[in-house]
Order: sequence, then C-alpha cells, then structure tokens
Amino acid sequence: MRQKIKAQDAYLKAFAEVLSRIQQTLKGSRADVFPIRMVVAGGAALHLLTGARVSEDVDAVFSKRVLLNEEIEVSYRDADGRARLLYLDRNYNDTLGLLHENAHRDARPVDIPGIDNKLIDVRVLAPVDLAVSKLSRFSDQDRDDILLLAREGLIDPASLRKRAEQALGGYVGDLTSVRNSIDIACRLIESVQPPGRR
Repeated sequence: MRQKIKAQDAYLKAFAEVLSRIQQTLKGSRADVFPIRMVVAGGAALHLLTGARVSEDVDAVFSKRVLLNEEIEVSYRDADGRARLLYLDRNYNDTLGLLHENAHRDARPVDIPGIDNKLIDVRVLAPVDLAVSKLSRFSDQDRDDILLLAREGLIDPASLRKRAEQALGGYVGDLTSVRNSIDIACRLIESVQPPGRR
C-alpha cells in the first residue's frame, strides 16, 4: 500500500529535485543494482506524512552504498515566499538511535514526481517507526513530533509501546531512560486522542 503524501507543494518540488539529483548520480550503474531503496526518516518523513514542520535536511538510508561526489542541496521558496534550503544529510546514521529491526522493511512506498521507482524505490518510515525513532533522544522537538503524529491519527499508545518494546530487544546498555521515554510518550498520545481511540 502506497503512503499518501501531505507535503506542501513547494517542499515536495524541492524534495523531488533532491531525489532527481541522486537519481542522476546513479546513471551508468549496473542494471542489477536497481531499484535502490531509499528510506526517509526524521523531519522529512514527518513532513511527508503530515504536511507540518518543514525540515531543512533529508535524513535517509539506502539499500546500497551510494557514492555522492558533491553536496545535494536545493533552494526554494515556501508558501509564504520565504527562502528555504533543503539538503541531503550525508552524515545521517540510524544505527545509534532506537529503531525496530523491521523498520526499513516495513517502510511505506511513496510516489515522488519525476522519480523512477525502478531506479529509486522511495519509502518513508511507517508512522509508528518514526515515533519510535524519536524516543531515544526524546527532545522537546521529538515530543512535539510524536504529538503531531498522534493528532493526525497516525499512531496510538498501544502500538507505539509494543513496537518500541520489541525494538528494545535488540539493544544493549542502560535502557532505563528509553523505557521512561516510552511511558511519557504513551501518556502524551493518550492526552490528545479521544477515549475511543486509545
């Protein structure tokens, strides 16, 4: 099932241009490497899912190692006419935060204008996995993002708790703070959802 995108038009156009430049760098690659899966996370995923909170960077992981010889950034104007920048974060790494072992597999495909999904299979983290990814750092912004996903009806406390606790099974170290974050996040979600949806 393809994920519906709620991104603002100007952002989506800039996002498509970032991906188009990545697609250009893939030309000349062996045919047997395609499609390359790109899983979008962070603020870019949040904006694609909700249309809110525009992020400057695109956090993403790829199913193959991709050589990019230059920075990929696109300037654009948002709906209010403000100058904005969108760039691919080449330093993004999802191995140090909380993430379910099946998050990449369960990421949802999206259609991006001008991007050939036979070359780049663009996916966005499922809302519950995006919320889980916010739990280890759990800054004020992460809490707001979880609340936004809840208000949009994309996550519920029971699903978040189950997915996060499954994810913890693959981690070592002191998990106390993350367990506390799970409890707080579930209470936050409950606070914005009608009783029938909890």
